[in-house]
Amino acid sequence: METSEEKFRDSIGTINEEGKRAWVFPKKPHGHYYKYRKYVSYFLLAFLILAPFIKINGNQFLLFNVLERRFNIFGFPFWPQDFYLFVISMIIGVVFVTLFTVAFGRIFCGWICPQTIFMEMVFRRIEYWIDGDRGAQMRLDKQEWNAQKIRKRLLKWFIFFLISFLIANVFLAYLIGSDQLIRYVTENPVNHVSTLISLLIFTAVFYFVFAWFREQVCIIACPYGRLQGVLLDNKSIIVAYDHKRGEKENGRKKFKKGEDRDALGFGDCIDCKQCVHVCPTGIDIRNGTQLECVNCTACIDECNTIMEKVNLPKGLIRYASEDNIEKKARFKFTPRLKGYTAVLVILIGLLIGMLFLRNDVEATILRLPGQLYEHKGENIISNVYTFKIINKTVNEIDNVHFELLSPKGEIKLVSNQNFDIPKEGLFESTLFIEIDKAFLKNDKTNLKIGVFSDGKLIETTSTTFLGPRSYSK
Repeated sequence: METSEEKFRDSIGTINEEGKRAWVFPKKPHGHYYKYRKYVSYFLLAFLILAPFIKINGNQFLLFNVLERRFNIFGFPFWPQDFYLFVISMIIGVVFVTLFTVAFGRIFCGWICPQTIFMEMVFRRIEYWIDGDRGAQMRLDKQEWNAQKIRKRLLKWFIFFLISFLIANVFLAYLIGSDQLIRYVTENPVNHVSTLISLLIFTAVFYFVFAWFREQVCIIACPYGRLQGVLLDNKSIIVAYDHKRGEKENGRKKFKKGEDRDALGFGDCIDCKQCVHVCPTGIDIRNGTQLECVNCTACIDECNTIMEKVNLPKGLIRYASEDNIEKKARFKFTPRLKGYTAVLVILIGLLIGMLFLRNDVEATILRLPGQLYEHKGENIISNVYTFKIINKTVNEIDNVHFELLSPKGEIKLVSNQNFDIPKEGLFESTLFIEIDKAFLKNDKTNLKIGVFSDGKLIETTSTTFLGPRSYSK
């Protein structure tokens, strides 16, 4: 039989007993951790807003142009041909978050996640400024729709819409590029109706998330919270309530001045419920680890403030593991953590090695399908090929030509022998390769071809050359 103390696990924190939305009105947090969360959040907000407008060697710092299949990560351009590097980068990100979660719980959600940062450090702070703290917000919610409530609601919703519109513009800069976005903004919107519609759709989505859906993104939509049950163990450091100290033999009790709580067998928790009131997802941290908890540390700061006021030691709610609370065990680098770390180090090493081997120019030469070979004169065999050269840099590559490095032979382009490759573009055409039959070892000969720009070798590629069997040795 399930005990009454476990009933909180029957539903999520934002659903009431009737199954309806239980709107969360968290108290405005303050304290040591909240101060540092603000520093981290404002730094990450500045990074998020500025990243698509920063350029390194002409490349946008971060770009995820799915439609044109162009990606820039930390200024390094990734083309469809580099997709394997992008995949490895994403795998590294997943392994890193997994390692961090095993060691420190859902700390990513509380300190780094864009959803939490925007919700708690932007939209809720505006809400505190307009509607007031927890009590004022609850009274305003129950208040009739008079002039004061209408004025506050319209002001808040208008500011929320403007911020959502700004976020949508930044989001679009990541997708289409900041230069393209600035051009669209400065030109007549009628000329870019499809982009304007996309922008308004993004704005509506962000407005819906931050004005109404809010903390339910973390509780319902985000799968990361469910992963906690798989990744966490008793050694993971999380935001935890010290039930050994807080409950003791006789449980919690309201604070009474001059009372000897130790002698009476009561814990240090005075049941003030401030940790519940300040929680942005509306849970009671004293019930233990819950999927709704995003490790934002608001309950730690609030509990420490209360403990200081009643002259009890801080740290009743703190960063700790279950083993630390139960057994006073210190954090250890477990075999599980060592395994994840080893995988992460190997993947990072693999990515770094591949980045060093990656070229800014990529050439592909393929024999024309359905074509065999052609005799030219008594000793010359000719094959026809199509080629494609991709320039991944932001500079045009001039005066490009091919040379056959091995075996000896001649390359003839259908167009001019020398050509230019546009920046972040490609050049494709057709060429013929002519080789004396004396250099053909068998019916299929491997060729090594060099790509030169102004006489400098910038890329090498290979292909096969087809000859008659009668000339094979």
